[in-house]
Amino acid sequence: MKRIFPTSFYNPITLIGTSIAFVSFALIIFLMLLELTAGEQKPYMGIIAFVILPAILIIGLLVAIVGIIREHRRAKRRKDSEEYLPSIDLNNPRHRTAFLYFSFGTLLLLIFSAFGSFKAYEHTDSDQFCGETCHVVMNPEYTAYQFSPHARVGCVKCHIGPGAGWFVRSKLSGTYQMYAVTFNKFPRPIPTPIENLRPAQETCEQCHWPKHFFSEKMHQNTYFLSDEKNTKWTLDLLVKIGGGNSEAGPTSGIHWHMNINNALTYVPIDSQRQVIPWIRSRAPDGKVTVYRSTDNPINDADLQKYVSRRMDCLDCHNRPSHIYHPPQRSVNHVMTAGWIDPELPSVKSVAVKALENPYTTKQTALDSIKLVIEEYYQTNYAELAAKKKTEIARTVEEVQKIYSRNYFPEMRVSWRKFNNNIGHMYYPGCFRCHDGKHVSEDGKVLSRDCNICHTILAQQFEKDKLRISLGGIDYRHPVDIGDAWKQMNCSDCHSNQ
Repeated sequence: MKRIFPTSFYNPITLIGTSIAFVSFALIIFLMLLELTAGEQKPYMGIIAFVILPAILIIGLLVAIVGIIREHRRAKRRKDSEEYLPSIDLNNPRHRTAFLYFSFGTLLLLIFSAFGSFKAYEHTDSDQFCGETCHVVMNPEYTAYQFSPHARVGCVKCHIGPGAGWFVRSKLSGTYQMYAVTFNKFPRPIPTPIENLRPAQETCEQCHWPKHFFSEKMHQNTYFLSDEKNTKWTLDLLVKIGGGNSEAGPTSGIHWHMNINNALTYVPIDSQRQVIPWIRSRAPDGKVTVYRSTDNPINDADLQKYVSRRMDCLDCHNRPSHIYHPPQRSVNHVMTAGWIDPELPSVKSVAVKALENPYTTKQTALDSIKLVIEEYYQTNYAELAAKKKTEIARTVEEVQKIYSRNYFPEMRVSWRKFNNNIGHMYYPGCFRCHDGKHVSEDGKVLSRDCNICHTILAQQFEKDKLRISLGGIDYRHPVDIGDAWKQMNCSDCHSNQ
C-alpha cells in the first residue's frame, strides 16, 4: 500500500495522537451541529464542545508532533547525519502531499480554534454558565437571580463589567472556584464576595444615575398578624427618594447619601459591614463631621486596623439581584394577592412555621410542608378542612414555591444567612448608622426617627378606623409592646420569629 505521508509519520505515538485529535474534532463538529439544532442551549454542551474537546484535540496534535520528531531523530541517528531538523523537498511527491495536508490542516485548525475560542469566551460570559454549570453550588444564587428585578441583566454586567482588567481578574478567580467545586472545597453557604465587587460607579451607575433621583415614592404595605384570624393591617408610606441634582436646588432624602456633592466614609469592623462604629460626612462646603458609636466605641489607634470605605449604591442595595425573602414577608405577599386564603384560620403562622422548620433536603422540605399544613387543618379544623380542600391545596402549593425560591438546605442557604440592607424590618439595615447612638463631637445625633426616610401617610387595622394625614401620622405598633419599638431595632424581634 502506498504511503501518503513521510515514514516518520508512521509510528505508534503519532498514530495515537492523530487518532485522539481526529475523534475530538469529529465530536466538536457533532456537538456544534447538535447545539445549532437544539431548541434550548445546555451549558454542559458548551463546555464540552468549546472548552474540553478543543483542549483534547490540541493535546492529540502535540502528541503526534512529538512522535514525528522522535521518529525523525531516530532515523537521523541511524544515518549518522548532521541534520537535526526535518527537510522538506516539494519536488518529492510524498513531501508535497504531506505539506499540503499539513498546511490545510493547520489553516483549518486555526479557523476552528479562533471560532472555538470566541465561543468559549462567549459561553463563559453567559448566565447559564454562571448559574447552571455548578448546579448545586450556584443553584441558590441563580434561582434568586431569576426572580429578581435584574433578571434581564446578564451576570457579567455586574460581576465583571467593561474592560479587560476585570475580565482577567474574574477568570483567575474562576480557576480557583473550579478547583474548589471539583474537590468539594467550597463553603456552605457561598459567602457574598463583598470585598471583590467592582465599585458601583463602574457597574450600577452605568444604568442608574443617582444625581437625577428626586421626589418621593408611594409605598403601600399589607400585613397579616400571626393570630387565628390573620388580622389584616395596612401601612401607606411616602418614601423620600431624594438625592437629586444640587444645581436644581437643595437635596435631601435617602439618596442624599449618594449625591456626588456629599462624601460619606465609614469604617466597618466586621466582614459583612453590619457593625459600623465610625462615620465621616463631608458636606459640599467642605465641612467635616465625624460620628462615633456610643455602643461600639473605638479609638483612633484601633481605627487604623480597619479599612475605611466611601459609601456607594451597594452599601444599601447590597443584594440587588440575589434576594432571599423572609417567610413573613413572602407569606404576606401571597395572602395579599389572594393566592393563600386569609380565611383559613392561623394560616399565616402555620405557613411561616412550615417554612422555618429545619430540613435536610429540598424534597424532604416540600413533602414535610404538605404534611404540616394538611395535618394542622385536619386535626384542628376537620370540618373546615373538608370544605376547603382546594384552598388548603393551593396554600401548600404556594408555600412550597416560597420555599423553593428562598431555602436551599443542601447549601445551607436561607434568608437568615444574607443580610439585606434595604429597610430595617428583618435586618439592621438603616439602623446600622441611624440608630440614635452615633454622636458627633458637637452633640449631633444620627436620628432613628421614622420620618427621616419616609412619612407615614395612613395606617389601618382590620375593623378599625383609618388613620390618615398628608402631614404624617405617628406609627402604631400592631402588637402592644409599649414604647419598646422606639428604643430597639425592628430586626431584634422580627428576625427571630
